[in-house]
Amino acid sequence: MTRIGNGGEQDLVRDIQRGDRVAMKLLYCRYAGCLTAVCSRYVACMDDVRDVLQDCFVKIFTSIHGFEWRGEGSLRGWMVRIVVNESLKFLKRNRQLESLDDGWDVPDTVEDEPDAEDIPSEVLQEMICRLPAGYRAVFNLYVFEKKSHKEIAAMLNIKESTSASQLHRAKAVLAKEVQRYKAQVNGR
Repeated sequence: MTRIGNGGEQDLVRDIQRGDRVAMKLLYCRYAGCLTAVCSRYVACMDDVRDVLQDCFVKIFTSIHGFEWRGEGSLRGWMVRIVVNESLKFLKRNRQLESLDDGWDVPDTVEDEPDAEDIPSEVLQEMICRLPAGYRAVFNLYVFEKKSHKEIAAMLNIKESTSASQLHRAKAVLAKEVQRYKAQVNGR
């Protein structure tokens, strides 16, 4: 039986694998916020985020018997991979990744990447969320998930050069947004 509190991942997984519904609820309560944040990096509309997350938790609970605990943090990592993959499937299903070159006005070169350290993380997250779906997916996979262009290309069924181009364009759009934000904050 699950003990409410600071039980470790291994105990939580074991209890869920035994069918303990309290443990399932605890897992949901413990990780829903984190997984929502991951999903919302890819999926822009909050209604869609909730739908994707529901599918993710169904997949988590139906697949947990195949999960192999590899140390503290492995459960979270496994669930994040599920959320990323399900988010990408959602984008593909809804044809949001179909055209990765959608004509955004982006310079070919980014002068100097602006310093974004003094910008609140919520503002940066909003900027990332406003990127077109393709740019956002490549940016998130490269920056947050630490995927290579080869891995991204395989995941999104695109060429490596397209992945690199999309990352460059995403950074250029974000650089413009950061400059615009700083000018607004500084009253220029």
